[in-house]
Amino acid sequence: MSSAATKVAQSQEPQPAPAAEALPEPVDVPPAGAPPRQAPDYSSYRVVAARHPWRWVGTAVVAIGVLAVAWSLATNPRWEWGVVTQWFTAQSVVHGLVETLKLTAISGILGFVLGFILALMRLSASPLLVSVSWTFSWIFRSTPLLVQMLLWYNLGYLYEKISLGIPFTDVRFFEVQTTTLISQFAAAVLGLTLNQAAYSAEIIRGGILSVDQGQLEAAAALGIPAWRRSTRIVLPQAMRAILPTAFNEIIGLVKGTSIVYVLAYSELFYTVQVIYNRTQQVLPLLLVATLWYIVITSVLSVFQYYIERHYSKGAVRNLPLTPLQKARKFFATHAAVPTRRNI
Repeated sequence: MSSAATKVAQSQEPQPAPAAEALPEPVDVPPAGAPPRQAPDYSSYRVVAARHPWRWVGTAVVAIGVLAVAWSLATNPRWEWGVVTQWFTAQSVVHGLVETLKLTAISGILGFVLGFILALMRLSASPLLVSVSWTFSWIFRSTPLLVQMLLWYNLGYLYEKISLGIPFTDVRFFEVQTTTLISQFAAAVLGLTLNQAAYSAEIIRGGILSVDQGQLEAAAALGIPAWRRSTRIVLPQAMRAILPTAFNEIIGLVKGTSIVYVLAYSELFYTVQVIYNRTQQVLPLLLVATLWYIVITSVLSVFQYYIERHYSKGAVRNLPLTPLQKARKFFATHAAVPTRRNI
């Protein structure tokens, strides 16, 4: 009796109400027949450009300085621009310029070829090759270029004859007097080449080491031969790191040829010296040499820009615009759009 009454009482107890479901937020729907709501009109808003007062102040100061320098160059008669114009394309000066370009081309090519070999020696597993390459770079980077020039030019004092044959025997295939073989031009090329090779070896070695080792491991796993891995994978990527510093070295080599004047070789700077020692027009003739060096380095800078742009294809998604393309884009963007007349 009591158990039945308990079951009836439990069945009559109030059950907890179910949790209320989240109702969607009411949507503001315009009533039927009402016009559609329009977007806010921002046409009356005024666009205010960001202000950069210090940028304009800096620009004005630099512009005044540039104008002052240009005015001084144009109005100071002691620059003797007429003398500069007279000697700029003189036959002797052009001949010296050709000799400077010849020294730069020969020493640059031979220096980078020898530097590439020294870089590979430095990266090899042979302790002897590594030691020889390191010692070469250490010696030629530790001594001034002027000292190297004089040493090679006076090599005949140390060795009267230079011969080619079998080492440690009396067999000789070729033998010549050192003073005959080491002329002014040969001493200049030898000094510039060996000095350039010491720096080029470190530049090329650093560019090769900048390539991720994982790419070589992946190429080796795919069965690509070692020579193809070096020429098709390593070098194209290493060139992006090598080129900027390499062109700096070539530009430095152009100016470094002026040190050949100690050998009395008729390159550009020595030719200019001979002329102003005769005419006593020192400053105008130095300006002639300066302007020619600026022309050479400017042309090399243009070549550097386009070669670096070529090798940046694998590093950037879109190649940067060339100066000519930038100019075309500027004029196309800012050109006046013709308006159609009302008929």
